[in-house]
Amino acid sequence: MNEDGDTAGREAAFAAAVEQHLRRNMVANFTHGMLGMTGFRVIYAPTLLPAWLLLISDSHFVVGLGQALLQLGILVTPLISAAALEHRHQILPAALRYGTIMRLAVLGLALSAWFTGGWLCVVLAMGFLLLLGLSNGMQRVAFQMLIGKLIPIDRRGRLQGWRNLLGGGIAAILSYAAGRWLIGENILGNGFATTFALAFVLTSMGLVALKWGVVEPASPVVRPRSDIASRVRDIPLLLTDPSYRHFVWAQAFAMAGRIAAPFYILIAAQNMGLDGQTIGILSLAYLGADTLSNPLWGYVGDRYGYKLTSIVALVLMLGGLAALQSHGSSGAMVAAFAAFGASSAGYSMSTQTMVLEFGAREDVPMRIALSTMVEGGLSGTAPILGGLILGWAGAGAMLACAALLTAIALWVMAFRVTDPRKAVAPPYLD
Repeated sequence: MNEDGDTAGREAAFAAAVEQHLRRNMVANFTHGMLGMTGFRVIYAPTLLPAWLLLISDSHFVVGLGQALLQLGILVTPLISAAALEHRHQILPAALRYGTIMRLAVLGLALSAWFTGGWLCVVLAMGFLLLLGLSNGMQRVAFQMLIGKLIPIDRRGRLQGWRNLLGGGIAAILSYAAGRWLIGENILGNGFATTFALAFVLTSMGLVALKWGVVEPASPVVRPRSDIASRVRDIPLLLTDPSYRHFVWAQAFAMAGRIAAPFYILIAAQNMGLDGQTIGILSLAYLGADTLSNPLWGYVGDRYGYKLTSIVALVLMLGGLAALQSHGSSGAMVAAFAAFGASSAGYSMSTQTMVLEFGAREDVPMRIALSTMVEGGLSGTAPILGGLILGWAGAGAMLACAALLTAIALWVMAFRVTDPRKAVAPPYLD
């Protein structure tokens, strides 16, 4: 058999194995994502963590720095992860290692909150947030590769949508309970620490479900092993595709538009007060909207393409910024956080799915790495810039900058990015 025939045979065998184990793999990915999301969304939501950082430091700079470290970690590790994985026929073992490190970082936050105080607690928190960001950058590449490998393109959105609905629903309830009860009543001596510990337990259960549930067939085609330096030199080749290049630009401006994200709750608190009840209500609004919108994002994206959902998500972000800028009633603040939550869900699902659809399968790891690094770099530096603008020119100027950057991202996505669904599909997607 010639080489082309051999490759076609491996592709056919791989497609048959994917279909054979599809139900089991969808259940395992659903369970892992649901439980992982339940815990990690509590950490990443722009409510609980900024409030805790402000409590232990009494510094807006530390709030911005903590969020920056959480995101800057993503800048470094995706490329390392992609170079380490793109030549491997099996992705799951590495995904489990990276996921374990993430969960240990969350446990570290809980222990530092319980057993330390003052600036020692601040320093430890910064260290664990950086570790969480570094490991998140590696696991994002691994888990997106795993989803792209195991779940057919026309079912990824619905899987993620319903997974996010249930996981996000639990996270919304947990966040509300954490604010009103765990934090409000200072359960186990430190409500924030208790919440972090609960997040560790839930996310760990999800990782166990992935380990014992997934059946991963060997990839039929992988890139030859190469070092990181040579792969960095290949990045310009990925950007010769003008649609993908503009997609990366849209990601960059959208992430730069998050300069105000760590300070959303501090702005809202000017009208509502910063206590357990406020944290609970705004967390419920953010995560509730995130949760309830997910099946819709998945359905629309699967049917009409994820360019459309990314555009709608950016419009919602602009609406949330306008509501927050109004400094209106408590209802306006809740509406702003609901808009932010729905926008975050739509944007995340859209970009994480679209990046899998450009070009050839063997280039997927590097596309994921590049997009993740761009997002991590901009979302990591943006909070520091946001904190400086807040201190120098006030909340109005900071929110205006965020709106301008988001509007540019919207224009690039709408008018410069070609939906990869409307391009000619590579053979493995036919």
